[in-house]
Amino acid sequence: MEIQEKAFITFCYVIVLLSMACSPKFTEEDKGDFTLIKNEGGKVLGYSPNSGMKLLNVDRYAFKDLSRDGKLDAYEDWRLPAEKRAHDLAGKMSLEQIAGLMLYSGHQSIPAGGNRFFGPATYGGKAFAESGAAPSDLSDAQLKFLEEDNLRHVLITSVQSPGIAAKWNNNSQAMVEKIGLGIPINTSSDPRHGSDSYAEFNAGAGGTISMWPGTLGIAASFDPQLMFQFGEIGSKEYRALGIATSLSPQIDLGTEPRWSRFDGTMGEDPDLATDMARAYVDGFQSSDNGVGWGYQSVNAMVKHWPGGGPEEGGRDGHFGYGAYAVYPGNNLKDHLQPFTEGAFKLEGPTKMASALMPYYTISDGQDIENGDKVGNGFNKYLITDLLRGEYGFDGVVCTDWGITRDVSAVDLFEGKSLGVETMTVAERHYKVIEAGVDQFGGNNDMLPILDAYKIGVAEHGEDYMRNRFEESAIRLLMNIFRVGLFENPYLDVAETEKIVGNAEFMKAGYEAQLRSIVMLKNHQNTLPIKTRQKVYVPQRFIAASRNWFGRETPEKLEHPFNMEVIKKYFEVVGNPEEADFALVGITSPNGGVGYNREDLSKGGNGYVPISLQYGPYTAYDARETSLAGGSPLEDFTNRTYKGKTVTAPNIHDMNLVKETKS
Repeated sequence: MEIQEKAFITFCYVIVLLSMACSPKFTEEDKGDFTLIKNEGGKVLGYSPNSGMKLLNVDRYAFKDLSRDGKLDAYEDWRLPAEKRAHDLAGKMSLEQIAGLMLYSGHQSIPAGGNRFFGPATYGGKAFAESGAAPSDLSDAQLKFLEEDNLRHVLITSVQSPGIAAKWNNNSQAMVEKIGLGIPINTSSDPRHGSDSYAEFNAGAGGTISMWPGTLGIAASFDPQLMFQFGEIGSKEYRALGIATSLSPQIDLGTEPRWSRFDGTMGEDPDLATDMARAYVDGFQSSDNGVGWGYQSVNAMVKHWPGGGPEEGGRDGHFGYGAYAVYPGNNLKDHLQPFTEGAFKLEGPTKMASALMPYYTISDGQDIENGDKVGNGFNKYLITDLLRGEYGFDGVVCTDWGITRDVSAVDLFEGKSLGVETMTVAERHYKVIEAGVDQFGGNNDMLPILDAYKIGVAEHGEDYMRNRFEESAIRLLMNIFRVGLFENPYLDVAETEKIVGNAEFMKAGYEAQLRSIVMLKNHQNTLPIKTRQKVYVPQRFIAASRNWFGRETPEKLEHPFNMEVIKKYFEVVGNPEEADFALVGITSPNGGVGYNREDLSKGGNGYVPISLQYGPYTAYDARETSLAGGSPLEDFTNRTYKGKTVTAPNIHDMNLVKETKS
C-alpha cells in the first residue's frame, strides 16, 4: 500500500511538471480596442482582435505573426536586438513597401481638416461635418496613403482631445496591422508644449498638455537639468498621445537676431546650446528605467543640419528669398557644435540622436560638390561626407518638408527646391537619395520615389539601388523597433487622459516658466505688485497683415492678455486715472520678411532690410553687394538692400507704452 501511494504521488508530480512545462508563459487581457499580452519576464504585446493577426506560441512565449506565414520570423522575435530584426524585415520588403517607409506625411489634424498642398479632407467622400464620421476615424486621404502608398510615418498637429488622439492611434494601428508585413505607424509631432498663442501646435492636445517655456526660455535658465526634466515629461505625454518621434529639438545657433525662427533656438552661445541639446535629446530618448530605449522613449529628430541660424539678411529659408546661409566669419564649426558635441554625444544610454533634419538653405561656400549650389537636403558633401563620414552619424536623415515640390516665385509658400528648381520632381528625389538622405518630409506619394529608383537603376544597376533602399529601410525600421511599436503600438484611452496635462506635469511646466523669465529692471522695487490692486490694460492696435500662407488679417484693437485671468488677481478699470498701475502688452518690432513685391514693381530687386527697431529704419550701412544670391527665378545675383527704408508695422506698440505712461 505504501509503495502504491508513493507511485501515485510520483505520478501526480510528473503530471504537474508536464502541465507546467506545457502551459504558456503569457496572459491575455481584453482592453476593448485591443488585446494586451503580458509575457513572463518578456515584452508586453498589443494587437487588434479585428486585424486578423494571430499569435504564435514559441517556447511558451507569445509573438505576433505580423507576416501571417505561421512561423516566427526574426523581425517578429522580440528577444532579438533591433538591428537584427530591422535587417531581416528590410530584406523581406518589396520595393513599394520601402518607398512608402521613406515617406513622411504632410500635416494631419485629428479630425482631419486638409491643407493647402493636399486639398480639403473628406470622410467617405464628404466633409467631416457632413460625413457622420467620428473624430477618431481615418480620413479618405489617410486610408489611401497608409494602404496604397505604404506610408508609415505620420505627422500630427492639433487634436480634438487626448482621448480622441488615443482612439485615432488605435484605429490607425489596427488598420496597418492587417496589411502587408504589419509594420506599425511611427507618429510624430512638432513642438507642442508651448504657451504662445500664435503657434500652430500649442493647442495640439486639446489644450490639456503641460505648458512649458520654449527651448529659448528654458535655455535662459542656464540649467541643462531643467531641459532634461522637460524631455522626460514631454516624452511621457507624447507616448500617451501615440507620438513616438519628436520633430525637435531645433538646435540651430541663434546668430542672426532678425531670423523669424530665432525663438525656436537655444540661443547664440555654442557651449550653452550644446549642453541644452544634449539634455533635451537625453530626456526624450531615455526610457523611464534609464537602461536605454523603451516604451517611454521618443525618437528625437534634431534640426536643422548644418545649422539654419546664419540666414543671409535674416530672411527665412521657407522661401526662395531666404535661400542662402552665409558665413562671413567662417564659423561653420560653431553651428555644427550643438550637433557634433551635444546631440551626437549623449550622456544617456541611447548614445546619439536617432534622427536628423537638414535645413532648406544653400550653405554658401560649404557646398563642396563640384561647385553645385544646392539646398542642404540635396547636398552629398554635407550629408554623406561631413555628417555620416566625418561625424559618424548613422541615424535617419529626413528632409525638411516639401523640398521636392515645384516653386514658381521666390516669395511664394510653395516647394522649397532651392538650387534644383529646374529639375523634375523625380530627379529631385533621386538627388536626395544620392546625397545620403533616407526620408522625404511632407510627401504622401510613393510614385516619385519609385521613379527615382528607376533613374538609379539606369545609372548604377538594380543591385546598387536595392542595397541603397534597404540601407534607408534599416535605419527607419530601427527607430520603430527601439521604441517598442512592433510589440505594442496601442493606447489605453483612460491612461492617456490621466497622463496628458496632469497636475504634476502642469506644475513643472509652470515652475519652468517662472525660471525662464529674466528680469532686466525693477526700478524702486515695483515688482511684485500686490494682488487686488486696480489695473488699467490698454487695448493694442494690430495693423493689417498677411502671413506666410497669404492669409490676410484686417486691422483690429484687442486686449493683449486673457482678461479673465487678469481679473482673478486684480481689479480691472477702464480709466487710467483710477488705476494703481498699468499692464501694457506689446511684441518685439516686426521687421518684416526682407522681401517686398512693391519694391520689385518699382524697378528694385525686391529685397529690403529687416528692422529690429520701432519706427523707420534705413539700411545706410548695408553691403553694396550681397554675400550670396542667385536663383533661376531671378535675373540677377546681387540681393543688396543698401539705402532702402522699412517701418515696423507694429510701431504703435511703442506709442502705446509712451501714451500709457503719460
